[in-house]
Amino acid sequence: MNAIAQLQRMHHGSHFRAFTLRGGEAAEPIDPFLAVDHAWISGPTFPPHPHAGFSAVSYLFPDSKTGIDNRDSLGNRNLIQPGGLHWTAAGRGVMHEEVPAEPGKTVHMLQIFINLPRDRQEAPPFVLSIAPEDIPVVQLPGAKVRVPLGSFAGARSPLVPPTDVSMLDISIEEGAEVRVPVVDGHTAFVMPIDGAVGIDGQPFSLDEQKLPVKLPQGEDRLVTLCAKQGNARAVLFSGVPLRQPVYWQGPLALASAEALAEAIEAYQRGAFGKLQPD
Repeated sequence: MNAIAQLQRMHHGSHFRAFTLRGGEAAEPIDPFLAVDHAWISGPTFPPHPHAGFSAVSYLFPDSKTGIDNRDSLGNRNLIQPGGLHWTAAGRGVMHEEVPAEPGKTVHMLQIFINLPRDRQEAPPFVLSIAPEDIPVVQLPGAKVRVPLGSFAGARSPLVPPTDVSMLDISIEEGAEVRVPVVDGHTAFVMPIDGAVGIDGQPFSLDEQKLPVKLPQGEDRLVTLCAKQGNARAVLFSGVPLRQPVYWQGPLALASAEALAEAIEAYQRGAFGKLQPD
């Protein structure tokens, strides 16, 4: 029997709604992931904000109606297209903002917070990005797997992130099945995105607001996904657990109370920089 985690509904103003998953103390049970928001954003929601100690990753589903205008205090400004991914490794601190590229159109995306190893939390911030057309796609009988992070069936993402993680965007036609091997040393969880998806024989959907964690359960290290009641979509996340403390304050997360206090002080004195005016 798989371990189960609960999704929470989240609303922020009139332009943001999400199903959100949060890790607890030391990010359990989704370590090295800290949080995942399956979100719909239709307008500016969050003003420019700081990050430190982890990576903020944005993945737009190909069905997103518009892209994301992304900018940061490193001077980067880019459009994250539907189907693309952008990774901001905040390290010792960065200012960040994302807004839908076209007013009135809805962005369908994942906002993913991924912990950084303790020895990389004081490193300078940097970004990684991959365009939709550069994400490998594996076609299987009745299924399609996009590989924005990590590898699957001989396809490998060109990104080399600072935390060892994988993310697979899996679309399954009714009656089809996908078997995903999880790399030795990784632990995994699966987030249902659309439709009813069977995961290792158990049914899951967004309506139930729950998902399986601490995968795989079997010695074969395989996770089996299937669609028995119409087409389905799910995202499989996996990574090497960091097993380090997590001290949160707002959008800052560090591995010790002292490091968190230092990050807060650095932000307050302007060390994270500023966004360039529009």
